[in-house]
Amino acid sequence: MTSLRTLGSSDLEVFPLCLGGNVFGWTADEQASFAVLDAYTAAGGNFVDTADVYSAWIEGHRGGESETVIGKWLKARGNRSDVVIATKVSQHPQYPGLSAANIKAAADASLARLGTDYIDLYYTHFDQPDVPVEEIIGALDELVRAGKVRQIAASNISAERLRESLDFSAREGLARYVALQPHYNLVSRDTYEGPLQDLVAREGLSCVPYFALAAGFLTGKYRPGRTVDSARANRAADYAETERGQKVLAALDEIAAAHEAPHATVALAWLAARPTVTAPIASARTPDQLPALLGVGELKLTEDELKKLTDASA
Repeated sequence: MTSLRTLGSSDLEVFPLCLGGNVFGWTADEQASFAVLDAYTAAGGNFVDTADVYSAWIEGHRGGESETVIGKWLKARGNRSDVVIATKVSQHPQYPGLSAANIKAAADASLARLGTDYIDLYYTHFDQPDVPVEEIIGALDELVRAGKVRQIAASNISAERLRESLDFSAREGLARYVALQPHYNLVSRDTYEGPLQDLVAREGLSCVPYFALAAGFLTGKYRPGRTVDSARANRAADYAETERGQKVLAALDEIAAAHEAPHATVALAWLAARPTVTAPIASARTPDQLPALLGVGELKLTEDELKKLTDASA
């Protein structure tokens, strides 16, 4: 049985693989989404990540499609208290930005779509440096005090703004970020490693990385000259053309073969072993894609294997 991990300084206990909900209502219809969610929770998973904007980028979509699917699933299964639901604010076409009024309105809209009266983990999706941290934290604190949000977190934020936010929360005794969701994986390390990672470690936050599999590149399916039928194929193929990408693939090939494990499991295991990382995020369109993701809780790489991957991705 895979053990749960504590998220930062919070009381939230989460599975070491966070299930990404970006595909729900997009490349996975309602029936497929239910099947993935059922399989994930049956395997012990309890941490689902979404955002109010998913999937407004699709013609005919308005945003909120993913939350709506998750809400219907929660109602159908009657398991709300068993699942840690994370969602985000700032990018929905009707609720853009991080003004206090917008944060509160967007939270109410998310609650309605999710069919619940509380959000376990509420992220600011993209920071807005022109909005004072005092306004953002103040609004999030009100949501926590109202019982609409249990814990707060940030995504896509600079080390400076994160530090300002944490300092303000401490100074005023307000709700405090417990997690950071950065873009971080074997072929994209530059954004997170450095000041952000140091701050997260120092302040006791949890890192919950998105694009943990680099748009699917780290599954090993994408190779130079190979065509893959996927909505994310172009982005993944870009990594395959780089020297770093090819070095990482070679290391993954070797280590995956040694463990008789999928490439995705190895890539996620490297990420899960990184300092501060609590649960990488990865999504699945079908239940048969899940085992490779869920294996992160069981696969333990040796120090030599971790170093080989780290060096290849430097």
